Amino acid sequence: MGVRDILKRMTASVEELDRDRRRRECDALGATPVAAVGPRSRAKVSGEVVSVRIVPRAGAPSLEVAIDDGYGRAVAVFFGRKGLGGLNPGRRLVVEGVAQHERGRTVFYNPAYTLL
Repeated sequence: MGVRDILKRMTASVEELDRDRRRRECDALGATPVAAVGPRSRAKVSGEVVSVRIVPRAGAPSLEVAIDDGYGRAVAVFFGRKGLGGLNPGRRLVVEGVAQHERGRTVFYNPAYTLL
């Protein structure tokens, strides 16, 4: 690590440091960056859970989990679920499934997931 790297880290904001950490973790796991996921393509993304909410869909609860990998955000939707044990904001998560693009966001419906 050179002097420039040290100075950059000392002057960077917390948000920039968090983004860089998430990007390194994504790259280390061999996951696809959210920004590079194409519509209707199978992908594996990794990131930090930034929000968890229950949204009613067609009369049944659905759990929406927003994941940030430092490159972008994706949403994993689990139909018929009110919660998943151990899944809280700040937790790292890997999801794998077919991505959809809806209203400007990348969405995975009922993806396979791994808590890290």
